[in-house]
Amino acid sequence: MAAFAALVAGTMFIVYAYRGDLASPGVAGAAHQRLAGTETAKPKDAPAQPKAPTAPQGGAAPVVLYDFDALPDPIKNTLQHIVEAAQNGNIDEMLPVLQENELPPMLAAAAVSDSIAFWRKASVDGEGRDILAAMLNVFSSGFVRTGEGKDAMYVWPYFAETDLTKLTPAQEVELYRIVPPAQALEMEKAGKYTYYRAGIGSDGVWHYFLR
Repeated sequence: MAAFAALVAGTMFIVYAYRGDLASPGVAGAAHQRLAGTETAKPKDAPAQPKAPTAPQGGAAPVVLYDFDALPDPIKNTLQHIVEAAQNGNIDEMLPVLQENELPPMLAAAAVSDSIAFWRKASVDGEGRDILAAMLNVFSSGFVRTGEGKDAMYVWPYFAETDLTKLTPAQEVELYRIVPPAQALEMEKAGKYTYYRAGIGSDGVWHYFLR
């Protein structure tokens, strides 16, 4: 819990430093107090297949959210477990988090039978530490909600649902915190985010973490 609260606190401090138009950072303090007593259980119903991320839709830009306190309690619970495991620095610590999920989250377009082995193979150091760092960076960013009710999905970072050709200077700084600058510039030219993204349903089920 402390790890998640620390992540939220760091996020709020940086975000509000750049985005004075948003709600007061005092919201972060309230979030920490509420999170301290959060205990939620996953639904017992038969699981549905994980939902794949969708491409950004045309029309109005999605509303970017930074208030973790506004998230449904099941999502806070899932985020807490992910963050605490990732900050441990050992990719094996992610296994209990995956096992708590109704189904393993999607990690690639093709099915992955062993998530931990997949992350190790995909990592630079062979230990998955850069993958864990990517998780922390992604989940510390602003996010958006797509869909409604039971179909609602919370997506990190919000860039996954944003036209990157229309970023403000402050948003570019946020993008550089997640993506290497040279890669970020290429994304801005193309208008499409192609780095790690994550989706968690309103029921707390972690649906995907992939590129």
